[in-house]
Amino acid sequence: MSLLLYLDYAGVALFAATGALAASRKQLDLIGFLFFATVTGTGGGTVRDIILGRLPVFWVVNPSYILICCAVGVLVFFTAHLVESRYKLLIWLDAIGLSAYCVMGAAKGMAATGSPTIAIVTGMMTATLGGVLRDLLANEPSVLLRPEIYITAALIGACVFTGAFMLAAPLYWASAGGVLAAFMVRGGALYFGWTFPRYGHQAGRHPDDVM
Repeated sequence: MSLLLYLDYAGVALFAATGALAASRKQLDLIGFLFFATVTGTGGGTVRDIILGRLPVFWVVNPSYILICCAVGVLVFFTAHLVESRYKLLIWLDAIGLSAYCVMGAAKGMAATGSPTIAIVTGMMTATLGGVLRDLLANEPSVLLRPEIYITAALIGACVFTGAFMLAAPLYWASAGGVLAAFMVRGGALYFGWTFPRYGHQAGRHPDDVM
């Protein structure tokens, strides 16, 4: 298998695990685990393929992705109780999945269009939308609304991969650079609490005044 296919499988499996962990936090049954794992594992890539016009989408062409999600869902169903902090495991697995998937998404965007701009956007979307769907299904605050850096990590990883690819770097090094860059930013945000300044209403204006 190619390096990018490994990254694709890894990203799907890791995001599927975060979906199953979210199901465990909601104390769902096995079918709930499978549903959360599958939607989270395939969600970002599905939106990416639809936007790029790559139809049918990847998991219809290759159903092994669904089998991976289901296998991960079953595994987490029987082992989640062994984990001391399921939320902590969820966010770190999400960070690893984001790092792999921003590179995979950028590579697919580049292959489909040849545009570095589209590659960066598809990398960012592929890496983040699965987590958004997971939080939406679990009725949890979206990962995008939490203070730690998230989207920026995917953006940086996609930019590093795309830039290296455009400079004719070997695929292995471009991919490794993108994954490492994204994980360093997201991991640093989780470990050190890195954030960007947040918007606040200006003095003299009511917080509910959005005009």
